[in-house]
Amino acid sequence: MNHGEPRLRVGVVGYGHVGRHHARILSELPDVELAWIVDIDRARAQEGAAAVGATAVYDVREIAGRVDAISVAVPTRAHLDVALPLLERGVGVLVEKPLAGSLDDADRLISAAGRSGATFGVGHTERFNPAVAAAVPLISGPKFIEVHRLGTFPDRSLDVDVVFDVMIHDLDVILAIVGAEVASIEAVGVAVLTDRIDIANVRLRFASGCIANLTASRISRDRVRKIRWFQHDAYVSIDYATQELEHWRLVRQNGRPPKIEGGRVDVPREEPLKRELADFVAAVREHRQPTVDGPAGRRALALAQQIAEQMTQT
Repeated sequence: MNHGEPRLRVGVVGYGHVGRHHARILSELPDVELAWIVDIDRARAQEGAAAVGATAVYDVREIAGRVDAISVAVPTRAHLDVALPLLERGVGVLVEKPLAGSLDDADRLISAAGRSGATFGVGHTERFNPAVAAAVPLISGPKFIEVHRLGTFPDRSLDVDVVFDVMIHDLDVILAIVGAEVASIEAVGVAVLTDRIDIANVRLRFASGCIANLTASRISRDRVRKIRWFQHDAYVSIDYATQELEHWRLVRQNGRPPKIEGGRVDVPREEPLKRELADFVAAVREHRQPTVDGPAGRRALALAQQIAEQMTQT
């Protein structure tokens, strides 16, 4: 940030479980003035405003003409109503994943951002996990991907199934790295403790020949968040939770048997959400799109919807 440049005036809409973290981080960024906490629950808005030294607002329309950027952490069904008027006015918007409740809503948001030139990002936080960032240069032409994202039963986000709640993180990462179209989908899901899918297994085949096998669960006893990449002569393993990365490779030697080299890769640990919000703030200031833009969020949402549709047929 240039010393003569004014700080961005930002707000957070939705001071729930996720919004609290957005507010905490934005209030600490040096080039940001977190001016407003917006929530239709007045007590929550006042609590959040008091925590970060902001002003409580109960309707985002009250600040639409005075804010540079907004972080939206409301339920997915409200993304369109909250974000669309802001994008139409050219306000930078970051919405939590999934991008929207439907592809039609997603397209309306993306179109509005395109018309106004607004910066528009989607909160796929795992893309900013330091271990993922460090792994990207090591992954080339993957042939098989194995994902386990398992968690204990939550007390929130039970209005959506496990594909849209947690698996969508991995769908976004895989789509970004593989870079090929999905050729076929096999999927099965089971509603165990709720009337939504609580555990799911998906097998994706890409046009490149790569196959990805993903398991997502919110009813497991242990918490596991790992993705493993297998490619010619190499293996890459990422532990999202611990931000640990391993890279093993086959080294061929003239006239001698090949040997395996590698091990843990040093990864500087940092909060992924902080990296994501810093990228968004920089994108707003630089009048560009963030690392995970609207079209990327739409691709992940579209694939999640295809998976959900496949599950209804099995």
